[in-house]
Amino acid sequence: MDVERLGQSSLGDLVPISGTDRATGGSFSHFAFVARPLAEEPQLTNETWRAVSRANHALGRLQQGSLIVKNPSILRQPTLRREAQSTSALEGTFAPLEEVLAANVIDQPNRSLALREVLNYVHAAEIAFDSLAEGRPITVGLIEDLHAQLVAGTAADTSDAGRIRSIQVAIGTQGGGIDQARFIPMPPGTTLKAAFGDLVEWIRRSENDVTDRDPLVAAAMTHYQFETIHPFNDGNGRLGRLLIVLQLLQDHALTEPLLSVSPWFEARRSQYQDALAEVSMTGDWNAWVTFFAHGLEASAIDTARRLESLLAVQQHYHDVLRDAKARGIVRDIVDYLIASPYVSIRNLADLTGATYQAASTAANKLVDLGILEETFSQNVRVFRANEVLAAILQ
Repeated sequence: MDVERLGQSSLGDLVPISGTDRATGGSFSHFAFVARPLAEEPQLTNETWRAVSRANHALGRLQQGSLIVKNPSILRQPTLRREAQSTSALEGTFAPLEEVLAANVIDQPNRSLALREVLNYVHAAEIAFDSLAEGRPITVGLIEDLHAQLVAGTAADTSDAGRIRSIQVAIGTQGGGIDQARFIPMPPGTTLKAAFGDLVEWIRRSENDVTDRDPLVAAAMTHYQFETIHPFNDGNGRLGRLLIVLQLLQDHALTEPLLSVSPWFEARRSQYQDALAEVSMTGDWNAWVTFFAHGLEASAIDTARRLESLLAVQQHYHDVLRDAKARGIVRDIVDYLIASPYVSIRNLADLTGATYQAASTAANKLVDLGILEETFSQNVRVFRANEVLAAILQ
C-alpha cells in the first residue's frame, strides 16, 4: 500500500492500526485508509462527460430494447447467470458457465464449492431485484441480507455473515501479511458502520429526484466508495458490482436488470483495481469515472447484442413450430428455453402443469424438430437447446 500517496489524499485519511496478523500469526503495525463520506457530484472534464454521455446512450438503447420485448423477464436468467459466473471469476472463484446454466435441472449432490458460490450470487441478485420491483428501497438491512445469502455455506459463512465486519481486512496480500497488502480499508467498529450507513443514504438521495445527479456518475462513485470502505469480511467485490445494477434500477436508468457488467471488468482486472486505487491516492475522479463509463457502455452494447441473438433464436423456434403445425405445450416450452437452455422432463412438467407423459412427448417432439438435443447427467434425461446456449456463450 502506498502510504505516502494515500497520506496526501483529499478523499480520506490514514489511521494507525496494530494487532496480530491472521495470515502470518505475527504482530503488525500499519495504517488503514478511512474514506470520507461522498460529497456532491465532482467536477469532471469534458472528456469524461463525453464518455459518460456515450455510456448513458448505450444504456438507453438497452433500456429501449427491453421495453419492446413482450416478456423481458425471460431474458433475466441468462443475463444474471452469465454475470454471476463472471463476477465470481473476478474474485478467483471459477465455475464453467454451462454448469451454472444447467444447475437448475441437474441436481448435483456433490456440487463444487465454486458452483455453490456462483449460485449463491444468483439467489442474492434475485432477492435484490424482487425487492426493488416491489417498491422497497436499497437499505443497510437489504445489503446485509444479500451478503448472508452470498456467503451461505462457504468459508466466509462466519459470525460476520450478513453483518458489517468485526475484523480488520487487507486486500491483495497474495498470501503474505498485512504489510504486503495492496490496500487496507478502514478498521471495524462504529466508524465503519457509520461510513456504510452514510453510503446507503447517499445511494438513496436520488429516490425522489433523479435529475439531481447523473445516474452513471453516481453509480461509479458508489462502487468506488463501497469497495474502499469494504464493509464485509468477504464478497465485497461481488456485492459492489451487484449494487451497480441495483442503483441504475433505482435511478430509472434501467427498468429490467438485463445488464451484465462483470465480464468487461474481469477482462481488465488489473486496470480495474488500479483505477479504483488511483481515486483514493489522487482524489481525481476523472480517470475512474471514464474507465467505469467505458465499461458500462461496452457492457450495455454487448448485453443488447446477446439479447438480440436470444430473441432471434426465439423467433426461429416459433417459425419451426408454425411450419410443423406443432401445438399444445411445445410453444410454452420454447419460450422457457430462452430463459433456461437446459430442461428435464420433470422440470417441463412442473413448468407447464402437464403430466410427466405429456411433457415427455413434447420434449421428444422438440428433439425431432431439432430444437432440443437429448443428453444424460446423473442418470437423468436432460435436454439442451444448443442454439440458445450458443447465443449465451458467444
